[in-house]
Amino acid sequence: MIPITLACGRYDRTDALRTGAVRPEGVDLTYLALPPEEVFYRMLRHREFDVAELSLSSYVMNTAELVAIPVFPSRTFRHNAIYVGAASGITSPADLKGRVVGIPEYQMTAAVFIRGILAEHHDVPVDSVRYRTGGLHEPGRPEKIPLPSGVTADITPIGPAQTLARMLLDGEIDALYSARMPLPYADGDHRVRRLFADPRQVEEDYFRATGVFPIMHAVVIRRELHEQHRWLARSLYKAFEQARSSAMSTLGETNALRYSLPWLYEEVERTRRIMGEDYWPYGVDANDTVLRTFLRYSFEQGLSERQLEPRQLFASETLDGFRV
Repeated sequence: MIPITLACGRYDRTDALRTGAVRPEGVDLTYLALPPEEVFYRMLRHREFDVAELSLSSYVMNTAELVAIPVFPSRTFRHNAIYVGAASGITSPADLKGRVVGIPEYQMTAAVFIRGILAEHHDVPVDSVRYRTGGLHEPGRPEKIPLPSGVTADITPIGPAQTLARMLLDGEIDALYSARMPLPYADGDHRVRRLFADPRQVEEDYFRATGVFPIMHAVVIRRELHEQHRWLARSLYKAFEQARSSAMSTLGETNALRYSLPWLYEEVERTRRIMGEDYWPYGVDANDTVLRTFLRYSFEQGLSERQLEPRQLFASETLDGFRV
């Protein structure tokens, strides 16, 4: 048994790993349940963990030092993550052209997807927008990773005492792309609204048209650890898959609601009608379309030096398996 520290958010699909109900083969696992932003910062800046949940975009920019397994603990549609100032006059995606948009970090996965979707499906070229980067609610947030020279967009950090949420309220930026819901919107401040009035419908239509359920995060191993223990990638992959399958199999139970949502059963049924029974798969082949879409966006936006193939991202031990 080797001791491994895993830093990951607390999700239903990973909870069996956290509680010890699922144990990776050959591993004495310590699960640190931490917010994603903290995990990303500590892993990228200090390599504090053996294994960690990590932004897909950040990983693609750091494949020399890390190796991923095709486990995706966070996936989210992102049309709902575009906010506009009510006084900005922005009523459609086309109105974003020429505007100033706040974004916590240019390279973050949510932003890559939003820019790609707006460019590909709404005719809003990436370089048609001016970007301001910084903390959403706390000042002083820098890019975790230096941006490569291939990035050509107009990007300026906000001031050391400024926050994007406050700037949106004050009209200093016209819109905001944010994975986290800004507090003014959550509090019902009418000066902030979503770009899409019915984002759920837009997201469902997007999935029907593309088959893409955006992946936000993967799971990475420090490369030197993977090279020392080549069996570890497969062991972790199997354990994550077992934990995911366990959570998904009980999600739609109706005898006693698993979560505090009165119509959870209807939500599960609706999701499966639109997206299929296995709508949150792990593995490379089952996610080929979404991974190719992201990698194309990353390359087009100058974050990747070359167009990568999905299989290049993941430990070779996880790409296929034995058969009896």
